Parts: sequence; structure tokens; C-alpha cells
Amino acid sequence: MDGDDEAPQKMTFKFLRGVEADANEFEWPAGADVVRKAVSEALNAKNVAFLLGAGCSSYYAKEVDILGDEKWLEVGIPTMAPLAAEFTKARVADEARFPTAAERKVLTDDIGIDIGDEEYSRNLERLMELLFSLRFSLSRSTLAKAKDNLKVVNSIIEKVHAFLWDKCTNGAFARGNRTVGALYETFYRKLVLRDRSLPRPWIFTTNYDLFNETAMDRLGLPYANGFSGVVERRFNPATFRYALAEQLDLTTRKWSAVDGFVYLCKIHGSISWTEDDHGLFPIREMVVSKGSEPGKVMIYPTPAKQNSSLGSPYADLFREFQSRIVREQSVLFTMGYAFGDEHINNIIYQALTIPTFRLIIFADPTLEGEIAKLRALNDPRIWIIGGSGPEIHRKAHYFDTIIEEFMPQRPSERIEDAIRRVLEAMSPKTAISPSGDGESG
Repeated sequence: MDGDDEAPQKMTFKFLRGVEADANEFEWPAGADVVRKAVSEALNAKNVAFLLGAGCSSYYAKEVDILGDEKWLEVGIPTMAPLAAEFTKARVADEARFPTAAERKVLTDDIGIDIGDEEYSRNLERLMELLFSLRFSLSRSTLAKAKDNLKVVNSIIEKVHAFLWDKCTNGAFARGNRTVGALYETFYRKLVLRDRSLPRPWIFTTNYDLFNETAMDRLGLPYANGFSGVVERRFNPATFRYALAEQLDLTTRKWSAVDGFVYLCKIHGSISWTEDDHGLFPIREMVVSKGSEPGKVMIYPTPAKQNSSLGSPYADLFREFQSRIVREQSVLFTMGYAFGDEHINNIIYQALTIPTFRLIIFADPTLEGEIAKLRALNDPRIWIIGGSGPEIHRKAHYFDTIIEEFMPQRPSERIEDAIRRVLEAMSPKTAISPSGDGESG
């Protein structure tokens, strides 16, 4: 048969719901309606929370130069795997911002650790766990050589800080590319369609970047992120108990919750956080600008990474995460998260002991590890949505596909999206690209 006569390949994705999982494969575009209706129903649950991982801030765009050559460029922030590969790879010549040959030799010869091993070259957070563990043990050692080895470990930790800071502040998004920022704005525009009579949604994220805050600021959406103050914004977990309301009647003191209010909880810290010695509230939110120095907090919340996870702000943030998802009639959506953080996974498994809890995972359903374990539970409360997207180079579980195809929208938004796609098609540079795969932040 002539190749031109072959039927086009069908683009399908899976919508797995417990014991019905194996049969639930859908074709584009009709299958998207099934998921959209299910997601719309889930968004009307009493308590709704989202967990956004590193995949939500990653986006590879295809650009065509004047010669017609195509190339894919990261216009967001790479996920942990490419970040780790770039940082840990051996280099012919030393570069000051990466581990030097001498530093790597100390780790291998004196400590028995090769940061080029697959465990660390595929996940930068695993490397951070190692480095903080080494710093803890070396700082308490009485051996003479421990002091020199500690200097090497501290040097590499500082380089990781600077590396992550650079990736979170100096990408294409900082040079005018609006692709990822626009996705976050669309996400929040659709999120506020939720009935105002229901409790406000919670956004939990493992990401250190400022895409969430920037999107809500540009949309004019009010949000609580655990900080209070104006000149000096300091972390105060009591602000998560606050709500924003408008007074409807001055004479009767009637109040109504403000539309669009969101709670944002950055459980792995943020590039906009720093710390000082200011008593009860030592964590301060700063303005990140060009030339700013890496913050002192930023990341490292798990017990394996450093003991500060047991104190403020991380203990408060994880307490909020646990408190919100174990409530009656709660739904947790996970996006761009591949269940690579054990401390987060444990809380989710605890929530699954609540009969009314539902877990909606956007991820590749064929993944091994925790995704495979969750699928094997055959629990109808666990939904896994993923697979091929509506176009080549897109996936059903990528952030852009979730927002554009699966989240509910008003008719007016459908028209706006159609106009936007027409304008993008007319642009000399097109971005037909996937978001990042689900990776732990």
C-alpha cells in the first residue's frame, strides 16, 4: 500500500480510574470532553487543592530561524533531571560555577561519592540530600581532614545555590518570553470559576520560581502566601487562617468572600525568601531583581536535606498541606509532579485513608515507581490522566494541555483562546511545544 494512503495515527490518552483502568483509553479530541466534565465536577468538591511540580514551569518551544532551521529551546525552567545532568557532568576544563576536578576528586577519594553517578546526575535534589548529610556529619567530626573536606562540601552547596538561582531568574522568561507566564495566568483565570460559596482553593508547589505570584499579580487576584507586612514582609503562618471578604451592607455588617482569593503554599521554599535574626519571624520575603544575590532559604525542606525542615517555615507549610488534604470531601490535583519526594508522598498516602478523599494525577500512566504503585491499588478514588496529546510533541499530562483541554472554561474564554491561537499562528516564530514531564520539584 502506498504510504500516502495510510490512515493517520490515532492520538490517544488514558483516563484511569481504579479497576476500570485498562479499558479507559480515549481518542482526541472527543475524549477530552469526558475528562473535562469529570474535572469540572471534581473542582466543585468542598475542598480543592493543587500540587504543582517542576514540570509545570518547564516548556520547550520550537523556533524557526531565518534559514528555516528548527530547534527546541527551554523557555521555562528545566526539571530536576536536566538540571542535575548539567550541574554534575564532568568538564574538560574547570568552570568556577560548577564542581571542579579537585573538588570531585575529594568527594570520590576521601568520601567515596561520585556525583556523576546516575542517582545524582538525574535528580539534583538527591545530590542536595547527600551534600547536606555530608555537611552535617563532617561538621561534627574530630578528624583533622574533616575540616578541609567540609570546605569542599560547602563550596559545592554554594554552587548549587547559585546554579538554581540562575535557572530560576535568568531564563528566556526573564528576557521577555511570556509562554510559561501566560500558562500560569490561564490556569488561575480558570481556577477562579469555582463557586464562591465553596472554600477557597489551595495551591501547593514544590517550585522555587515566581510564576504563581507573578501570574496572580498580573491578573489582580488576591492571595495569601504566609507572609504579612508591607515594607518588611515576614513569614507568619497565622495569615493562612485569614480570609478576604467585602462588606455588602455597612449598616448590617454583612460580608461576602471575595471572588478569586487563593492560598499559595510553597512547600520547598522560594527564591524570594531570605532569613535574618529577627526573633519569632526570621523568614523574610524580598523583591527579586536583576543583580540580587541568592536567598539563604530557597529550598531544602526534607529531613534528609537539613534539620530546618522540622522548624519554621517548613514545618508550618507541610502542616498546612496535611491539614488541607485530609479534610472531608477533599480533592488533590497533582500536575508536573512525578511523586519523587517521599515526605510529600507519605502525606498523600495518609489522605487516602479518608474515604471521601480523591487524588487526580496528571502524569504518564506507564511510569514506574510510585505512579505504578498507585495504579496497582485499583482504587476508584485515584484517577491517572496521561498519554499522547492532541498533537505530536504534546502530552496529555503536560501543563499546557491540562489547562487548554481539560480545565473548564467559559464560552467567552473559548473565543479568546481561539483568537490567541490565530495570532500565534500568524507570528513568524511559533511555539508548538510540550511542557516539561512530571518531575518532582
